[in-house]
Amino acid sequence: MIEIIPAIDIIDGACVRLTQGEYNSKKIYDSNPLNVAKRYEDAGILRLHCVDLDAAKAGHIVNGDVLETICSGTKLAVDFGGGIKSDTDIERAFSLGAKQITAGSIAAYDPQMVIRWLKNYGQEKIILGADFKYGRIAVSGWQEATDIDLWTYLDDYITRGIKTVISTDISKDGMLEGSSEKIYQVIKQRFPDVYLIASGGISCMDDIRQLNDMNIDGVIVGKAIYEERITLKEITEFMRSC
Repeated sequence: MIEIIPAIDIIDGACVRLTQGEYNSKKIYDSNPLNVAKRYEDAGILRLHCVDLDAAKAGHIVNGDVLETICSGTKLAVDFGGGIKSDTDIERAFSLGAKQITAGSIAAYDPQMVIRWLKNYGQEKIILGADFKYGRIAVSGWQEATDIDLWTYLDDYITRGIKTVISTDISKDGMLEGSSEKIYQVIKQRFPDVYLIASGGISCMDDIRQLNDMNIDGVIVGKAIYEERITLKEITEFMRSC
């Protein structure tokens, strides 16, 4: 069964969502991330994807207090991303309670550091962020495009030991128009042993069911929950049915 992972994106301590990664499209949904996390936990969800969007721009963790509050106030397994670019950042994220971190921009700019983290912390602790737009990796909170080809990027890291990948199609993110199923299907076919988490564009439970039928391992859902396109009751019923 596909793992449904709600997303909490943080700016100035509040739960927000962007559209296609544009910060000027910010919409605030809740000023209390802990309350949101508790609602997810009460629905039977076990895992949370938390992104510090301020940190993604600043280049270091900004909303660490939010991460610590969620981790100490719930039993959710939190994977944390945004602005983790140094040994200090990754050590702080884990000390604040994160179970995993997502290496995004740093994975594009400093592969050797990420490979060292894999060795030091273990494969189960490090997620590769493979955020892309039109086949190219994007970094710095999606504000900067690179010339790095998605397939080369994935192949390099998976060869070096990455076991979990979160892949976001930025062109789909926040649009509520469905995910990039064909791309995720190809990723899974090329790298069948990778735990692949799809992200971006999820609009309804049918999108999740389609990914589940494709044997995609996990899916991140953000705006669709906030906008009540997907209810927590539907998620609970789906998990029970599977």
